[in-house]
Amino acid sequence: MNDPQILLADEPTGSVDTVIGNRIIDFLIDLCDQKKVTLILATHNHEVAARTNRIIRIRNGQVEGISPSASSE
Repeated sequence: MNDPQILLADEPTGSVDTVIGNRIIDFLIDLCDQKKVTLILATHNHEVAARTNRIIRIRNGQVEGISPSASSE
């Protein structure tokens, strides 16, 4: 609980405006980089997904595709 290896975030920007959403994502990415923690982020927001290293698209409970995001290329 205090030193997790994986941080799960389910729609962390779902109910906030773009400015606050960007701050949340900045915080999560910086925290995980500092602590060497894996972040698993569920989102419907393509702009948020584009800030990650890898995107795993899921449809109807099945993995539809895995690709590097634009930020990791």
